[in-house]
Amino acid sequence: MVLSLIGSTSALFAQGYSDTTKRFDKKNFRTWSIGLNGGMLTHFTPLNNQSNGDFKTPQETWGYGGYIKKQILPSFGVQADFLAGTVKGFRSNSLPAGSPAQDASSFKTTMQWAVALSGNVTLANLSLNSKRGVISPYATGGVGVMSASANVKNTPGGASNTYDESIYVPIGAGIKFGLSKGLNIDLGYSVNFIKSNRFDGVLSGLNDRFSYAHAGIEIALGRKKSSQLQNFSPIAALREESAAESAELRARLAAAEQARMQEEQARLALVQQYTREMGDDDADGVANKFDKCAGTAAGTTVDGAGCPLKVPAPVVRERVIVTESDRRVVGEAIKNLEFDLGKATIKARSYETLNRVADLLKEKSFSLKLAGHTDNTGSMALNMALSKDRAEAVKAYLISQGANASLIEATGYGPNQPISTNKTAAGRQQNRRVEFSLN
Repeated sequence: MVLSLIGSTSALFAQGYSDTTKRFDKKNFRTWSIGLNGGMLTHFTPLNNQSNGDFKTPQETWGYGGYIKKQILPSFGVQADFLAGTVKGFRSNSLPAGSPAQDASSFKTTMQWAVALSGNVTLANLSLNSKRGVISPYATGGVGVMSASANVKNTPGGASNTYDESIYVPIGAGIKFGLSKGLNIDLGYSVNFIKSNRFDGVLSGLNDRFSYAHAGIEIALGRKKSSQLQNFSPIAALREESAAESAELRARLAAAEQARMQEEQARLALVQQYTREMGDDDADGVANKFDKCAGTAAGTTVDGAGCPLKVPAPVVRERVIVTESDRRVVGEAIKNLEFDLGKATIKARSYETLNRVADLLKEKSFSLKLAGHTDNTGSMALNMALSKDRAEAVKAYLISQGANASLIEATGYGPNQPISTNKTAAGRQQNRRVEFSLN
């Protein structure tokens, strides 16, 4: 009953844990987003020379743009960009510096539209501790086509032109601030390299370029509860999930160890109980379990129930001869002797041959030595106790059938006297035995 209770407790421990396999299921992320932005356009870039290209002085103007982006990996996405606005500058470098003519020269280029396909590399979403990045620096680069017209005033070699299309390469960098799972603030700066020298209306030896500094918002599309892939740190997620898995495994191991210790304590309690029951506290030759008259004085002759004989008959020992027939009776008893698994309880099918041994002892007053043996499975203490208990159980049964207790000796040798190898099941079966020795 104790072992069954422990087993039930262990099962309850196991049922108390949830299935953790879903922790590593495929996750859903927001991979599509749209962005809107506005900012300043100027023909000045950090890559211009000291003369700033064809015109010395830039004039900042407002521009606007937007994009649609598909995030492919946490650190990489592809986006389609749109940009429009005007780029202005004055003081042509082909005129004398500081002259009224230079001050009167200018250009104004109107971008009707500019579209580009760019790659976006997010640089800071590999956090070890936070699954959702709040600050995400990024870099972009791509190629596109624009339609622009230039209006040039008072500039030698300059000529206004109508809208024509040119290829351009936008290279940029920026930083995004995550306000929520679906909204980011986007601050960025890009330099746009135009494969044309007519962007400002002045033909020169170098292709023109302009810059765009912007601020805007990015809105992620998809499920509200899902995180953006570009802000997601797979390292932090794996670390968090592994830590949770490790903690649960440790808890399970601790519960299993506790159950094992309780089971071991219950097993030891059973062994101690058997030891007490099969012990002989009053040394009268009858185990406590079968002794109905506990505490008899030392040297008192008792019957099979451990009670004093009223008229003890003198024991006259005559030399007896053990015959082959006697040995067969004992041999059959040994062959048929069986116990419950791990216990000293004799199975009922062994009673018939044991009864013949008891009759033999009563008839011829043989002295009988019982030697219990086990294999080497389990601890030494447990095997010693079990071998002694089984020998005592046989003795007690023979006494209960009328055999003289004083003529029977029961000893346990545990695994110390094997008759076969303990490395095989057959050998261990032979080593688990109770030997009978008639004298």
